[in-house]
Amino acid sequence: MTSPARRSRPGPRRALTEEEILEAALGLLDEGGMKAASIRGIAARVGVAPNAVYTYFPDKAAVVQAIVEHLLGQVDHAVFADREVPWRQRIEALALELRERLTPHPGAVSLMIGGPMHGAHALALNERLIGILVGTGLTPEDAAKAAYLLIVYVFGSIALEVAEAGETHRLPPEAERIAARQAGFSAIPAETHPHSSAAAATMAGYISTEQYIWGLRKVLDGISAGLTSESAPLMTLER
Repeated sequence: MTSPARRSRPGPRRALTEEEILEAALGLLDEGGMKAASIRGIAARVGVAPNAVYTYFPDKAAVVQAIVEHLLGQVDHAVFADREVPWRQRIEALALELRERLTPHPGAVSLMIGGPMHGAHALALNERLIGILVGTGLTPEDAAKAAYLLIVYVFGSIALEVAEAGETHRLPPEAERIAARQAGFSAIPAETHPHSSAAAATMAGYISTEQYIWGLRKVLDGISAGLTSESAPLMTLER
């Protein structure tokens, strides 16, 4: 008589963390865009069933929001909180760090500008930025408007830069991209487009760090010009 087959005991359940899910989602986003970062794709990447991912996130929209928060949560607030650092320098540091964090993840940039950023880390950054601007002497209303202007500039500039990633979802080094743009713009006919032809080298550098900082400083110049004479002593104290 053949003895009944013994049922094998299930092995230990795969431990899973929210951090692992987000890193997997970000990796898929970098490799294949938003379509690749599906719940099934994430589950396969971390080696679990899709239901395990749903334990942490009810749907893909929640994953998207968490990816945004995940990246913004990596921003170091230390320099922004240091009132000994000039206010413009603090804002420049924030803008540069955001660019450094986001440009390696072109797909994530579209997520940030594609919907409201109202998570805890997004609100913390906004609060810090408005606080810096209020410290210059701007009214709370003007500080909030100036903060939005800066956010539009920073994320808009980054979005235009990473748009060149296309379907590769990854950006080559900055020098390579500028060289490729230069090669393309050099073909602009001077006879019909004299100004653009003459500015080819400058236009090639639109995606450069130098251009990014140049534009940011022009925005900050405009904000500084809006400070009233009564607010000047406050700006002096802030700096």
